[in-house]
Amino acid sequence: MDFRRLSLLALIAGSSYGFAAPQRMALYAANGPELSTYRADVDGMSLSKHSTVMLPQNVQEAWPHPSRRYLYVAWSNNRKGAPGRHGVTALRIDPSTGALQPHGQSITVAARSVFITVDKPGRFLIVAYNDPSGVTVHKIQPDGTLGAPVPQPAGLDFGIYAHQVRVDPTGNAVILPTRGNVATATKPEDPGAIKVYSYKDGILTNRLSVAPNGGRNFQPRHVDFHPTKPFVYATIEAQNKLQVYGILSGPTLTPTPLFTKETLRHPDHMQGQATSAIHVHPNGRFLYLGNRGLTMTNYNGKKVLADVENSIAVYSINQQSGEPTLIQSAATHGFHPRTFTLDPGGRMLVVANMQPASVREKDEVRSMPANLAVFRIATDGKLEFVRKYDQEAGKGGVFWTGMVELPR
Repeated sequence: MDFRRLSLLALIAGSSYGFAAPQRMALYAANGPELSTYRADVDGMSLSKHSTVMLPQNVQEAWPHPSRRYLYVAWSNNRKGAPGRHGVTALRIDPSTGALQPHGQSITVAARSVFITVDKPGRFLIVAYNDPSGVTVHKIQPDGTLGAPVPQPAGLDFGIYAHQVRVDPTGNAVILPTRGNVATATKPEDPGAIKVYSYKDGILTNRLSVAPNGGRNFQPRHVDFHPTKPFVYATIEAQNKLQVYGILSGPTLTPTPLFTKETLRHPDHMQGQATSAIHVHPNGRFLYLGNRGLTMTNYNGKKVLADVENSIAVYSINQQSGEPTLIQSAATHGFHPRTFTLDPGGRMLVVANMQPASVREKDEVRSMPANLAVFRIATDGKLEFVRKYDQEAGKGGVFWTGMVELPR
């Protein structure tokens, strides 16, 4: 893998992320089946709602086409079996406003899609399913509409409870974090793994299963890539860890992590905590990771948020070794930050605090709405909270958010 070439391409691309030409950004946020478009003012650190489209069921995840002219959206009623309704819809992005309009026919898929992505040339949509764990690949037509599924070879290993799917920076491998499941009083632990596949022309081939300690106490949720160096960063959900893996020629991954780091300010307070999304800064010098504190407690007969951490952990990255160092734990000013997004220039970060919650302040209890929280990213990578936009969260909550630079 020629990472020197990738570095040069990133440097050339990075010149467009400077301040010479203003970015025209759209932020998309899903609330149940509603997907809203916001104009994102990176200079002013503000959002203004523009329009909303309705998907057939609750939005799960979305991913833009490399041309940034189409957005692919997975939706589901979150039910298994015959009553389930699951699919993916292509939406056309208005280049002036970012507004979304249906583009061609939606496709039906067999189960809830927990994550989707598009390969580097924009020829195929790759869809991951959590239960049953699996992956399908669907052709993208030259006009951006969705086409037929691509037959895959028998015997592909999809692990247990896939939670994300990504194409590696070379475009020649697909990585599938499979979270497994923690043990319960009636069921033993399902081991986790990171599955690596060779990828060519929409076809997957088993290459490697990364499962330290046999996958026990190993629940990988999401991964992201360094933009110019051979490193993959993985959130380990229930264990509240960040792990770093090396990318080897093939491409494939090192079978064990190069580094394992804590994600919480107080790692001994792990009860009711879980990681969420992860994003490497476009310049490769910083990394951002979501921590969700989910435990509730009772106060004067009211259910309130316990002493937990809802934060974005900020790390600096050693550019030689890939080692991350925690430099900040920024409170998200909300509850359950399932997803967050950065603008391509790396100046603005927006967190989707998914659900409302009641919180105790001294002897009072106040309501904390779901919201979109806006942060400025400083030159040292740290986050400065600017403002938040409260949301009337439906049953599905503010489940996904993402930012797209509009085509010129």
